[in-house]
Amino acid sequence: MKRILLSLAAFAALSASPSSTLAKATDPSPAIATSADPRATAAGAEILAKGGSAADAAMAMMLALTVVEPQSSGIGGGGFLVHYDAKSSTISTINGRETAPAAATPQRFTDADGKPLPFLQAFPGGKSVGVPGNIRLMAEAHRKWGKLKWADIFKPAIRLAEKGFVVNQTLESRLAMIERLWPKFETAKSIYWIDGKPAKAGKTLRNPELAKTLKLIAKKGPDAFYTGALANSIVDSVTKSPVAPGDMTLADLAAYKAVEQNAVCAPYRVYVVCGMAPPSSGATTVVQILGSLERFDMKAMGKDDPKSWYLIGQAMQLAYADREKYLGDASFVQVPVAGLIDKAYLAERSALIDPAKARTDYPAGSPPGAMPRTAAISGEVAGTTHFSAVDGKGSIANMTSTIEGPFGSQLIAGGFFLNNELTDFTFAPEKDGAPVANRVEGGKRPLSSMAPTVVFDRDGKPVLALGSAGGKRIIMHVTKTLIGVIDFGLPLKDAIALPNIYFGGGSLLVEENTALANALDMIASYGQQVQPADLGSKVNGVQLVDGKWTGAADPRSEGTAVAVDAKGKQILVDGDKAKDAAPAASVG
Repeated sequence: MKRILLSLAAFAALSASPSSTLAKATDPSPAIATSADPRATAAGAEILAKGGSAADAAMAMMLALTVVEPQSSGIGGGGFLVHYDAKSSTISTINGRETAPAAATPQRFTDADGKPLPFLQAFPGGKSVGVPGNIRLMAEAHRKWGKLKWADIFKPAIRLAEKGFVVNQTLESRLAMIERLWPKFETAKSIYWIDGKPAKAGKTLRNPELAKTLKLIAKKGPDAFYTGALANSIVDSVTKSPVAPGDMTLADLAAYKAVEQNAVCAPYRVYVVCGMAPPSSGATTVVQILGSLERFDMKAMGKDDPKSWYLIGQAMQLAYADREKYLGDASFVQVPVAGLIDKAYLAERSALIDPAKARTDYPAGSPPGAMPRTAAISGEVAGTTHFSAVDGKGSIANMTSTIEGPFGSQLIAGGFFLNNELTDFTFAPEKDGAPVANRVEGGKRPLSSMAPTVVFDRDGKPVLALGSAGGKRIIMHVTKTLIGVIDFGLPLKDAIALPNIYFGGGSLLVEENTALANALDMIASYGQQVQPADLGSKVNGVQLVDGKWTGAADPRSEGTAVAVDAKGKQILVDGDKAKDAAPAASVG
């Protein structure tokens, strides 16, 4: 645990931050719940209206998303939680990332010749399943910050699973995407297919087996997931998979622990940005991008100047080079976190950016404290989900959760999908004769790009919390939004709506059908190859505005944000039912 006011003391003399976030509220600030699905947001708002804490509300959303967004997250996967306690002014993080079974070896995803398997061959079935972490994370969050009874947090999700929920456009599109795999996965078909075909938008689905599972855990606690009949069901599903049977054991499940870690925090402008430590690469890479941009006057250039996006793209590619070389599970490999976010090192990295001409290469650097290392590309599918809650006391629970790709491993136990998180490991265990940081090892947690982020002003007051889905693009969706708020002065909702950028194939990728996509020639004038691409996102977050909290959801998703006043009245502050008819985003 880290006392954030102490960590910010050195920045107290900085010039004042934008006044809107420091204004005094005349009325109590409403509580807020926001997620990528209105049913999950409603679950969080219901818990807040009953007097639940931010942590209670976030966990209720995690459970509800297991039901209504099964392609993206749930109790069969894991996540990262960043929590701010308003009473003690402390920030904590809980690492609920999945672990590899004890029997896993570095050759898990290689063929007989030692070559990495194609991803499409590796992800379905038992070998890709890591030990799920979300229920242990939930238990730890409830123990530390919960106000309602454990069983009460499960009620909205149980109701959705029992009474049913309507399939939305996103779920329909994901079911259609994965249809060709499911002849081998009969259990999944039995829940999500109607009359021999994937369920269509507008149809109602029920999941009584999941309701039974949730009732069991609600009654008997988290051990009911990691031991006993449900644990046996998970192991059977993994080891008896019709595709690539795995080697998870009851001992693997029983041994799992969610781990509390210190947050990674660093200054940017007059703010301090905090996030998750490894095995998340989110905070370090976000901070590196921001730190490399700090010498540029992003505010003066603004959101409409293509040069802003050119510079962001240069900083992004340099930061990702360090990510691929140095990041991994710090319990297994030395990760130079302090060196990666060191101000002097970031100044060195920033000096590699020519404001007039793009680089032809983006080399990793040599941060202080780093050991010799070879770089190797890891892969993450653009899935996942994010949700945020602020309670009436001002405490914040900000969580990103995932089962990895659409419907994870495609395997079901207890009515929920099991993750395919082990495919987030680097498949090739060695490069240039040296072991890679993110290779598979028993008990290890794979590298992740999940980036739940909380931002504090110079007085140590939290003013912003957000995160996103999107695989390795998560880092950029979050960073773009931070720049939109901090540098461009936009409300969170408008910052989320800014165009997304990424990179690939030697080009800067710009979200198609956006204003920035119409300025590709201007970005290319810097010598940067550039092309439009489908870069959908699912960003959700909360922002302090004029002393009161509000929420925002990505316009590319069906997501919503709901405020709950002191009397328990719920008010929609972002998103509407029309989003259910909108084209599905390319993530989650």
